[in-house]
Amino acid sequence: MNIEERFLKYVSFPTMSDEGSSSCPSSEKQLAFARYLEGELRSIGLEDVKLADNGYVYGRVPANSPARAVVGFIAHMDTSDAASDQNIKARVVDYKGGDILLNEKQNIVLSPKDYPNLQKHLGQHLVVTDGTTLLGADDKAGIAAIVTAAERLIKDNIPHGDVMVGFTPDEEIGRGADGFDVQGFGADFAYTLDGGSVDGVDYNNFNAASADIHIKGVSAHPGSAKGSMINAARIAAEFAMMLPQQEIPELTDGEQGFYHMTSIEGSCETALVRYILRDHDSAKLEQKKQTVLRCAGELNRRYGEGTVTAVVKDSYRNMREVIEPRMEIVELARDAIRRVGGEPHSSPVRGGTDGATLSYMGLPCPNLGTGGENAHSRFEYCSVEDMLRMSDVIIHIVSSLTGR
Repeated sequence: MNIEERFLKYVSFPTMSDEGSSSCPSSEKQLAFARYLEGELRSIGLEDVKLADNGYVYGRVPANSPARAVVGFIAHMDTSDAASDQNIKARVVDYKGGDILLNEKQNIVLSPKDYPNLQKHLGQHLVVTDGTTLLGADDKAGIAAIVTAAERLIKDNIPHGDVMVGFTPDEEIGRGADGFDVQGFGADFAYTLDGGSVDGVDYNNFNAASADIHIKGVSAHPGSAKGSMINAARIAAEFAMMLPQQEIPELTDGEQGFYHMTSIEGSCETALVRYILRDHDSAKLEQKKQTVLRCAGELNRRYGEGTVTAVVKDSYRNMREVIEPRMEIVELARDAIRRVGGEPHSSPVRGGTDGATLSYMGLPCPNLGTGGENAHSRFEYCSVEDMLRMSDVIIHIVSSLTGR
């Protein structure tokens, strides 16, 4: 099975995670894909293959040569809930430029006017959908690259030490590394493969927190509400306007942090506003957390103590603090990218990866790209050539550790 066939098979599995579930994995359909991967890893010759009760898949490419270190490669199995994962109609387009008609009946078009990165893929084979679902390249492209590289290492007898492989559930809902068995995995360091340019080696991600704003109101008949009504929904809107209005995702990029309202619901009696807080600088994230608490305190002074309760929780941290003392890991990947004709770069990651959590669990884990574009979108697509190049990068990383 070549990488194109493998990827098309993977995206046929619906694997959306479910934030409302407390189980691991959060959705039963992720287990169906995990079972398939377990069988595939065994069939291509990996050893110590295991599907854990919590849905994590592990395997080892057995060494055929001494190596300086044991390296691991990790990708996540679940997909975002931003678009449907049901009945994905994936097809391969030989891209010669211009618009790609995804769906003639609904006139859905993937256009470089809207997505300029398409121009970077002239002459490549792009996997697209019919424009009504996501594709699942985030992160099945990463899985395809890892499995293809593992198969090539074994089949072509390329010199390598032990290479560990891991596939995680529930990354899209922020739990991807929570149940990962770092000690059992047995790698000295690892790389996640999770979206973005195949020339990217990223290790500077957001520090992250969440803030849930609970508001208690007092309902009253509007005709006689003076002096008695406390409108929780209106206070929720007031809270939103108290935060810095320029520090939102729509107006920030690079290393600029933000407050992002993810949901708001309410009535006169109660309201709930949910935020995620992000910043690459840990001190600035702390300032954002304090701003949230300060705004809640001010509203309590206005409307009475206990009207607003802000629950602020840390989510994950910037892996840069762990990776910078181990920059040889980054340089190893950069050298591999150069060997396949790329020009490596490192950019601020405006999000988080399993690698951030894993790094603080004792497994240094920068992120590599996969060639996927427009993640979490009906206009998601992936380059077959980029997936294959990422497989080459993995092989060069592994080979470099043998000293050959």
